[in-house]
Amino acid sequence: MENENKNELKQKVIQAIKQVYDPEIPVDVYELGLIYEITVYPVNNVYVLMTLTSPNCPSAEFIPSEVKDKIQQIQGVNNVEVEITFDPPYSQDMMSEAAKLELGFL
Repeated sequence: MENENKNELKQKVIQAIKQVYDPEIPVDVYELGLIYEITVYPVNNVYVLMTLTSPNCPSAEFIPSEVKDKIQQIQGVNNVEVEITFDPPYSQDMMSEAAKLELGFL
């Protein structure tokens, strides 16, 4: 039962993250491949490891806090931690097929 709840919550987290867009790109941060890891810990604590398209991204402050806000709006979520990493560095290979199609890379 606990795994079901974890998976269900993880799906809700993914849906929440898909509401966050890089202002310069018409694709959500999840499809862009900016989310490296989503972990749901006991008591519904959520940890997200993500990157940005570049360390100089003008939205560097805004995107992670928006990701955190969206996840915190999910009913039942306790604590949310969003960590930024640039290892491995972001590359366009990390985009989903849908994002590549949307942006004309396919």
